[in-house]
Amino acid sequence: MTLDVLIPTYNRAALLARTLESLLAAEQPRSMPFVVTVSDNRSTDETPSVVAAYQDRFGPQLRYLYEPTPGRSSALNAAILATHGDLVAMIDDDEEVDRTWLCCIERQFRDAATDFIGGPYVPRWTDAQPDWLPSGYGAVIGRVDSGAEIRQYGPHFDGMLMGGNAVIRRSVLAHVGLYRTDLGRTASRLLSCEDEDMFKRLVASGARGFYHPDLVIHHYVAPERVTKGYFRRWCFWRGVSLGVLARQQPPAVVLVLGVPRHIIGTAVRGTVDTLTRLFRAREAGRRFGNELAWWDLAGFVYGRHWYRASETAAEIRPVAVPENAPWRQA
Repeated sequence: MTLDVLIPTYNRAALLARTLESLLAAEQPRSMPFVVTVSDNRSTDETPSVVAAYQDRFGPQLRYLYEPTPGRSSALNAAILATHGDLVAMIDDDEEVDRTWLCCIERQFRDAATDFIGGPYVPRWTDAQPDWLPSGYGAVIGRVDSGAEIRQYGPHFDGMLMGGNAVIRRSVLAHVGLYRTDLGRTASRLLSCEDEDMFKRLVASGARGFYHPDLVIHHYVAPERVTKGYFRRWCFWRGVSLGVLARQQPPAVVLVLGVPRHIIGTAVRGTVDTLTRLFRAREAGRRFGNELAWWDLAGFVYGRHWYRASETAAEIRPVAVPENAPWRQA
C-alpha cells in the first residue's frame, strides 16, 4: 500500500510547521510508503517558506501544491487529483498526528474489507475551558471522542467521519466523487457539512468504515474560537449548510415549512429549559447550548429557503501522476 497525506492550508504557517513536525516524529511503517502534499489555498503568509524549510528533512516525501480556487474543499480536491496513492489521508493545518498515527493506518488497512477509517480529535487547549462551554457542541472546537472501542460507522453508531482525521481508499473515492465545493469553510464564511455529505455518500455506496480509537490527532483550539460569538457564527453557518443539503435532498423526517420538526422542537424545549434554570450559575453551559439551538434553527431556515451558492458536486477518477504534475517546490 502507498499513502498520500493531504493537508489543505490557508494562512496558518506557524501551525502548519507543527503539523509537519508531528509527521516527521511519527513512527513510519516500512511496508507503507507515504507522501505528504500541502495544498496551499491562496495563503498570503509564510506558508511556502515553511514547506521549503522542511523539504530537506522530508525529501521527496513532501510536495507543495498551490490551489487558487478558495475553499477547503477546492484545496482537498486539487490534492486528491494531483496524487495517486492507494490510500488518501486528510488532516488539517491546525492538527498534530499522534506518534502511532501512521502505524494505525497501515495496520487497519491490511484488512481488504476496510474502506475508510476515522478517529478521535483530542483538543490542545491554550487556556482554561470556560464554564459556559456547552457539552453537545464539541465539533465547534474540533473535539471528537466516540469511546475506546472500534465501532463500525452506520445505522447502529451515531459517529461520523470528520475530514480532519480521515483515511479513505482511493478506489472508493473514485466511486463516490470529490468533496462538494459549495460546502465547506472559506475565508469569509463558516460553511460546513462537506464532511457530512462525503460521509453519507460513502455509507450509501456500501463502503465499510470504522472509528478507530488509536487513530488520534491533537487539534489546536485557537483562542478566537473559544468565544460565544464564534460559537454562534459556527452554529448559524452549520445550520445554513444543513439547509442547503435539505433543499437538494429533503430528509426523510417530518417537516414544518421545510424544516425538520426535531430542530424546531430542540429549540423550543431549550427555551423552556433555560427559563427554568435562569438563576443556576453552575449551568451556564447548558443555557448557552439551549441558545445555540436557535442559531442552528435560524441558519437552517436561511439555508433552506434563501441562501444560494454554486451547487455542484464534482466527479473523481483515479489520476496517474504525469511528469508535469501541478506541484512544485515551495
